[in-house]
Amino acid sequence: MSTLANRIPTATPPAGIRRATGKRHYGTHIFLTVMAVMWLIPLGWSLFTALRPKADTDKYGYFSVGGTFNFDNFIQAWTQGGFSKYFLNSVLITVPSVLLTLLFASMMAFAVSRVSWKFNITLLIMFTAGNLLPPQVLAAPLFEMFKHLTLPYSFSDSGNLLNTYISVIAVDTAFQIGFCTFVLSNYMKALSSDLTEAALVDGAGIWRQYWNIILPLCRPALAALGTLEVIFIYNDFFWPLLFIQSGDRLPVTTAINNLQGQFLSNYNLLAAGATITVIPTLIIYLVLQRQFVAGLTLGSSKG
Repeated sequence: MSTLANRIPTATPPAGIRRATGKRHYGTHIFLTVMAVMWLIPLGWSLFTALRPKADTDKYGYFSVGGTFNFDNFIQAWTQGGFSKYFLNSVLITVPSVLLTLLFASMMAFAVSRVSWKFNITLLIMFTAGNLLPPQVLAAPLFEMFKHLTLPYSFSDSGNLLNTYISVIAVDTAFQIGFCTFVLSNYMKALSSDLTEAALVDGAGIWRQYWNIILPLCRPALAALGTLEVIFIYNDFFWPLLFIQSGDRLPVTTAINNLQGQFLSNYNLLAAGATITVIPTLIIYLVLQRQFVAGLTLGSSKG
């Protein structure tokens, strides 16, 4: 048996293929490692500062390792900053904004990618071009529009859209629809047209094609966009600070202002508060990272 095995010729790949498969991408790995370290340094330094008492920092200096480490700053920041209340405010803003953004963007993406009509490309360009406009340019017009939009006091205690969650939700949704429409339209274009054609032959209408056929196939893309949108809207600081005047209705990103002293700043306490605000986004990304990566890579090899 050993003699027979030695006589059987073994196929060897060409030299070019051997070189290609054996090539190491050291430059890419080094670049990615350096970028990852650069992104992790601020987070690690904030965590390190938050774990140190201010007295030890004043005694040994910020660039030192002396002293004790504990979670007293996190406990003080949570109670002094009122993070439990502000986290609830962020949920009331983020969840409706993300759901409405994905719903409207998926509808628009279906209309411009799966339905042939005269203005589908024009409308897609308009939605995409809207992302090129800086949000700060529309701050004054939107503020005046919400201010002069009269509402019953039973609906809004300010008599208008200001100082309500609806104003922030509406603006966040409007500014995020363009990006999500662009991504979802490209994803829907990669799906086979035979799906909707067969459904049309069976008598399925536009809504049935969208809701029962195309939308379930877009779950990876929706999961990826949902993860991004949660991070974008949760971290938004500008619009809530502009439209909401009551301090007890602001989201968690503004709660750090409660930790700011009038004459002296406790940077250890501020670092603890900043670390607390980061934790929900890290948890969401870690839980949905598989769907996030799958949504971004699916369709990347299609022509």
